[in-house]
Amino acid sequence: MPLTPTLSKHNVMLGRRVQHPKSTNFNDDSSSKRPVKRLKRSPSEEDSDDVQLGTPSGTPERQNEHELKHGILDSDADSDSGGVEGSVVPKQTDLESALPPIRTDKQAVEEYEAVRAAEEAEVTGIEDRLGQRKWVRGKSSIYVDAFNLALETVLGDEGHLFDEAEASVFEHWQALSYEAQYLYVRLFLRKTAAWHRISHLGYHGDISDIEAAIRDLQQARILPASSADLQANPGELELPLGTTLGPNFSFADRSEEHIATLDEASSLLRLDELKALAKDARVQGKNKRELLTALRKTSGRQTGLGWNNLRRSDTDESIVSATSTIGDDDSRESTPHRQENRDAHFLAKIMAETGPCIRLSSGAQRLFERLHLVFYRSTEWTEKSLTTIILARIGRWNFPEYIVSRSTNIFPSRDILLEFEASVRTQSRVDNILEFSGTPSREGLQSILDIFEEIYPRWKVLLAEEQRKEDSIYESGEGAYLRRLSPAWVYTRVIHKAEYVLAKLKQHKREHDILTELLAQRLFHAARRGAWYQRKALLEEHYMHALAPADGRCDEAQKKHWKRIALQTCEDGLQDNLIHIIYHHDLQKRIAKLEKSLKVPKRQQHDFGHVCLAKPTERTFYGTRVERSESTSHGRRNSNPGTPSRRGAKTIWIDPGEAENNGECSVERMCLSKYRALGYRGYHSEGGILRTLFAYLFYDVLFTYIPNVFQTQYQTCPLDLHSDAFYPSRLSEINHRLNEISNGEARTLIQRIWDEHSERKTCVVGLDWSYELEDLLSIADTFPPAALSTVCKVMAQEYGQRGGGVPDLFLWRPEDVEKGVEGEVMFAEVKSENDRLSDTQRLWIDVLSGAGIKVELCHAEATEVRVFD
Repeated sequence: MPLTPTLSKHNVMLGRRVQHPKSTNFNDDSSSKRPVKRLKRSPSEEDSDDVQLGTPSGTPERQNEHELKHGILDSDADSDSGGVEGSVVPKQTDLESALPPIRTDKQAVEEYEAVRAAEEAEVTGIEDRLGQRKWVRGKSSIYVDAFNLALETVLGDEGHLFDEAEASVFEHWQALSYEAQYLYVRLFLRKTAAWHRISHLGYHGDISDIEAAIRDLQQARILPASSADLQANPGELELPLGTTLGPNFSFADRSEEHIATLDEASSLLRLDELKALAKDARVQGKNKRELLTALRKTSGRQTGLGWNNLRRSDTDESIVSATSTIGDDDSRESTPHRQENRDAHFLAKIMAETGPCIRLSSGAQRLFERLHLVFYRSTEWTEKSLTTIILARIGRWNFPEYIVSRSTNIFPSRDILLEFEASVRTQSRVDNILEFSGTPSREGLQSILDIFEEIYPRWKVLLAEEQRKEDSIYESGEGAYLRRLSPAWVYTRVIHKAEYVLAKLKQHKREHDILTELLAQRLFHAARRGAWYQRKALLEEHYMHALAPADGRCDEAQKKHWKRIALQTCEDGLQDNLIHIIYHHDLQKRIAKLEKSLKVPKRQQHDFGHVCLAKPTERTFYGTRVERSESTSHGRRNSNPGTPSRRGAKTIWIDPGEAENNGECSVERMCLSKYRALGYRGYHSEGGILRTLFAYLFYDVLFTYIPNVFQTQYQTCPLDLHSDAFYPSRLSEINHRLNEISNGEARTLIQRIWDEHSERKTCVVGLDWSYELEDLLSIADTFPPAALSTVCKVMAQEYGQRGGGVPDLFLWRPEDVEKGVEGEVMFAEVKSENDRLSDTQRLWIDVLSGAGIKVELCHAEATEVRVFD
C-alpha cells in the first residue's frame, strides 16, 4: 500500500534554513577555556560506546528499566573489547556523537519553541487563533517536531520496510491533533510500558484540552490486513508483546479495560497510599511486597466485601497472627468466587484512589521504536537524541563541506530489519545471564550455548552473503558502516560471548575451532581480532596438544608442534593490519616466551628491542596545599601535612607563579608551573591537544566520501568515527596520511587547515580553535614524526575508546641550537596521595613509551598545609 510522506500542516518542520556567511564564528562557551579535568561519573551516568549499539551498563534495575522503555537493547558495546577497559563516555547515538556540542537544556528548548511560535503566528494570525481559542504556547514543540522529522525522513527514504498495517498506523498518526501528538511523544519518552495517572500528567501549559487528547489516543482504529508473513528468528524464544499488529489498534490503552487484577492495580499505588489502604484493612508490613501479601491474607479470611467480621477487640498483632496461620491453606472461605469478589473490592478501592490511567499501547509503541531505530541507526536514543539534530539546524555554526549520503539500503528488506531487532533481543538475554544477574549458573551457561548453537548456522549464511557483497558489489569501504546494522554483526558478538562460556566449561577444542572461524572472517568486529589472536595462541600453547590428534608424535614432540603453531598465530596477529596497536605488546611478549621455550637460535629470534616499553620516570614536586575549614570541621584534621583529609577529593594548591586568586590552583596546574620553571612549555589538556592535532592532521581523511556516514548537513565527523568501522574502511587513506606524518609533513598539514578554516572556526570533532597556531606548529616541529604517526594510528583505530586515559599534562621543549637544547616532547600523569593509575592510563603510557615518547609519573607532595576559614 503506497504511503505518502506528506504530513498535515502542524507536523511540518517550520524552522527556516539560513545560509550563514563565511565570517560566522563558532562561539561555544567550552572553547573559550582550556580543557579542565573531567569529573568521574557514576556507573548510572555513563556507558561505553563502541558502535552506539551497546548494552547499557549498570545495575539490573537499570537494565530492566531500559527494556521496559525500548523493548530491545543496543547491539554492540565493545567495553569488553580485548579485555582492556575502554574510556567511559556518556550514551549517545552515532548521530549525536557526530553533531557539535549543543545546548539541549530547558532554556534552549524554550528559545526554539518561541521562534516557532512567532513563525506560526505569522502564518495563521494571532487574532484568528486567539478568537478560536486554539492557541497553545505557539502550538509548536521541539519534541513533536523531532518525532515527525524522524517519521518524514524514514517514510521518504525507507518506507519499504513497513507493511500495509504499519503504514496505516502512520497515516492515523498524521491525522492526530497536535495536542494528541504532543501527549503521545512526551509519554513515549517516559517508561512507556508503565501506566500513568491522568490526574498527574500535567502538560496543562502545552495542552489546552487534555481529556480530548487522551480520547484521541485511546480511540480504537481499524487496520488493513498485512501481507507480511510471521518469521521465526534464530535464538528467539517468542515474539514480545506488540511485535505484530492485529486487526485494530489504539495509540494508548485505557486502565478500565486492561487493569483487571489486584496485582496490576497495586503496582499503581505509591507506598504511602498502600500503607493507608493496609491501615484500613488492619494489616502490617515493612515494604510494598509484605503489605500486599498481608492484604491478600487478610482478605482471604473474610467472608464478605466489607469489614463486618472485624471485632473492635482485634488488634494489629492478633490480625497478623491470625492471617499467618491460614496463609496458604485452602479454607472454606477461600473459594475462587469469594476470592474474586474480595479482589474486586480492593481493585475498586485502588482505582478510586488513582483515577483513570493511560498507557501507550505496545503495538504502536514498538512500531515507533522501530522507526527510530531506522532513523538514528541505533536502538539507543533519548529525549536529547530527539532534540539535538533540530537544535543543530538553527545553531550559528559552520560545518565542513562533505557529500551527504543517507543510504536507503541500511536494512535491505523488512525481514532483515526484524531479524536485526530479534538478534538484539537475543543478545540482551545473553548479556543478562553473563553481566546483570550475578555469577552465571550452570543452567545459564548452557542456555547461552543453546543460543549459540541456534544462531551459528545462520551466522555462517549471513557471513557468506556479506563476503559476496564485499567482493562483488560494494566499493572500497562502502559496506563497513552497513555491516554494523546487520544481524550478523550482533550474532558475531553473541558468538564472542559464547567463547567465554566454552572456556568456562573447558570445551577448549570447540573454542579453538570457533576462534579460527572468527579470525578467518575480516568483516565483523575488527576491534576484537587482537583478543581472538591472544586467546587462540594461549589455547595452542597450553591445551591443544592434549586435544588434537598426535599423528604419531610423542608427547614432547606434540607439545612443541603446537607451540610452533602458537608462535605462528602470534606472528600472524602482528602482521594483521586490522589488529590494533594496543595488542602488539602482549603478542610480542608471547612470541619471546615461545621462542625461548622452543630454543629458537638467537639469530632467528624476533628482536622487539626497538619497541620495548619503558616504565614512566617518576618525579616528585613539593608544594603548599590549601584546606578549607569545612574539610576539617568534622574532627578529621590530619596531622600529616602530606596527606589529604578526604580520600579522592580534589585538592587545592598554591601556584608560586600565579598571583591572582591568591595563587590557588589545581594540583595539575601547580605541577605544570613547576615544569615551566624547568624550561618546558605545556598544557593541562588530558588528551585535548592530541584530539586537536588529530583533527588538523586527519581533516581530509575524516571528511572523505564514504557512503552512509554523512546523513545530515550538521556533522562534525563521520558517523562511524567512534566505531571500529572507521579504520578499515579508510585503510588506504589513513596509511597514506600516516606516511606523510612520518616523513615530517605535520607542520604543512596543520598550516593548511588553519589557513582554510580558522576564520570560519569550522566545527570539527576534537578541534579546539583556542590553541595558538604558533604553539601547534612548534609542537609539530618538536614531536618525533614516527612517534606522532604512531599516536595518530591509535586514535584512528579506536577514537572512541582511547579518548580517555591520556596523561594530564602535555609538555614540550623546542629545540634551541644556540643553547644546545634538543627538542623534546613529554607527557606527565599527575598523581596526588592515594591516587592510582587506571587501566586506560596504563595503556596510554604503554603506547606513548613504546613510540619512544618520554612519560613521567608526577607525584605531588605537600610540605605545608594552609587551613583557611
